[in-house]
Amino acid sequence: MARVTHTISRMRADRVSLREASREFGLDPRVVKRLGNSALRKRVNGQYVAKRSDKLLRILAIPTADGVREIAIRDSRQATSLGKYWVAVQKYLQTGDASALKKFRRTRITDVSRRRVPLIIDQTELDRLGSAGVLSFESLYAKVA
Repeated sequence: MARVTHTISRMRADRVSLREASREFGLDPRVVKRLGNSALRKRVNGQYVAKRSDKLLRILAIPTADGVREIAIRDSRQATSLGKYWVAVQKYLQTGDASALKKFRRTRITDVSRRRVPLIIDQTELDRLGSAGVLSFESLYAKVA
């Protein structure tokens, strides 16, 4: 399912066709249409485009005081927000510039159980987690067995 959400996200972000995006992630377009149907819209000309947002299930990683935790999200807008947060965290860890973290000050990510998980912006806490090696951009998406 992760490749389906990646395919739809690619279609949305870069305005590429279903065929091109599905090929990039090694999927048959019919599989994407079947599993991600709620996130796609068929135009009059027969082409499929991604809707502005979707409710497809994504398992994403989020930093907590105890380290990185995996949470299930059903909102593409929340996933986008979490992705932008990870970019801000990486920018801070690499450059020491915390300005991008400020816009996440009171932001919480709501998981499928409706638990609201706050985003850590405390620089001391991020430094601690970064030093422990638990904060890497590659950890945004959950590990696939």
